[in-house]
Amino acid sequence: MMFSMTAFARSQGDHARFHLVWELRSVNHRYLETQFRLPDAFRNLEQSLRDTARRHLRRGKLDATLRFDRAAREGAFEINRPLLLQLLASLEQVRRDAPDIGSISPVELMKWPGVLQDASAEDDALLRKAGELFEQALGDLISARQREGAAIHTTVEDRLKAIDSHLSALRTLADQASRDLLQKLRGRINELAVEVDPLRLEQEVALIAQRGDVAEEIDRLGIHVEECRRALCSNDPQGRRLDFLTQEMNRETNTLGAKSSHAEVSQRVVDLKVIVEQIREQVQNIE
Repeated sequence: MMFSMTAFARSQGDHARFHLVWELRSVNHRYLETQFRLPDAFRNLEQSLRDTARRHLRRGKLDATLRFDRAAREGAFEINRPLLLQLLASLEQVRRDAPDIGSISPVELMKWPGVLQDASAEDDALLRKAGELFEQALGDLISARQREGAAIHTTVEDRLKAIDSHLSALRTLADQASRDLLQKLRGRINELAVEVDPLRLEQEVALIAQRGDVAEEIDRLGIHVEECRRALCSNDPQGRRLDFLTQEMNRETNTLGAKSSHAEVSQRVVDLKVIVEQIREQVQNIE
């Protein structure tokens, strides 16, 4: 199964009085790199989130951002009732012991440390909710990467079929090029009215043909095409393997073009270069 490294996913949900939003983006990268942007209260989650990402992703740069909205929801603060009741009981005892002490206003009570609680992200249930939403977003991201990977698979396979077609034509052209070369040399010798030993002529033609023989490059290109197909069907990460194979295909294509002076072969070589580059651009996105 093929996965692209480029995708986007978003998940959101509520817990108590809070709204959480995850946004995940992944782009091409040689290795797996993860970057998390979290509110301070969620920093304790970062390592476990990073481990979760590494279990599911192999390559690419993942940028994960968590937004934590408290202001948009009402009642973002809670009263610590047990502590407040303790304070009131203590104040009542103080008033009994010292009746002249004035009363304390509710505002002053609210200022006592711990009485007015922010229903904060340090709550375990909220942290769990953030983790669940991250896994949901990560699942959506992987699905998006898989869909794009399937589209790339189809595109690459179509390009490989086009290369097959060109290689088939090049094999025929290579044979014809050798015959054309022999005929051309004989024609020039006849024009010069020079007596040439037929055996020597055949030897010279063979040497020239050998220097211009592109059969080996055509065969190696065919082998690389089949290796690409095997890589496409692999369950292992295919991106690096396919990138290497396209580099080899490009090298063989350049050699083929340098060795042949046949006009139609040269045109086919140009077409091959374009197709190989198209494949290479696609596999740059593969995990």
